[in-house]
Amino acid sequence: MPFDDAFRDDLRALLHWRRDVRRFRRDPLPEGALDRLIATACLAPSVGLCQPWRFVTVDDPARRAALRDLFARCNAEAAAGYAGERAERYAALKLAGLDDAPAQLSVFADRSTAVGHGLGRRTMPEMADYSVVTAIHTLWLAARAEGIGLGWVSILDPAAVARILDVPAEWRFIGHLCIGYPAEEADTPELERAGWERRHPAGEAVLRR
Repeated sequence: MPFDDAFRDDLRALLHWRRDVRRFRRDPLPEGALDRLIATACLAPSVGLCQPWRFVTVDDPARRAALRDLFARCNAEAAAGYAGERAERYAALKLAGLDDAPAQLSVFADRSTAVGHGLGRRTMPEMADYSVVTAIHTLWLAARAEGIGLGWVSILDPAAVARILDVPAEWRFIGHLCIGYPAEEADTPELERAGWERRHPAGEAVLRR
């Protein structure tokens, strides 16, 4: 299927405007929107076509509250690792949308799956995890194309998340996603606007041999 210059420009704009959203409106998502986004995420590539992604929708108030408490503990521990001005900057950051996002989704990798017959995972079993990351990014872009924001919460203890959500022991936690309509839109990362870090030129990431 051919793609023209206009499509490529739109795709680049989508990538440019994709944001890690922390501030959400509380409006619910349209009926079927989350299922549609998950279905799109499952179009992502995976090593050996093993499709190791496992999505857990978190709707139960008690489990949400437990995850919120877990984040608060982990965030306090992370904050203790900074000092001086950096500690002040950290304390001022909003690092999760757990209170307001209408949809929450925890994503796991099933390294034990027999799907794909182990192709490509013998020397690098972590490829299953990387495959799940591609699914999350695919979901992220699909959500942004619908005007829906996504925030990836990583300040969590993986073992505790697995216990709270009561998932199979062999599943490996990859990330907890807050999903909903953003309270604001910007083409610059919030951490850059807050003075935490700047986006570096692509050339700095390239090593030529």
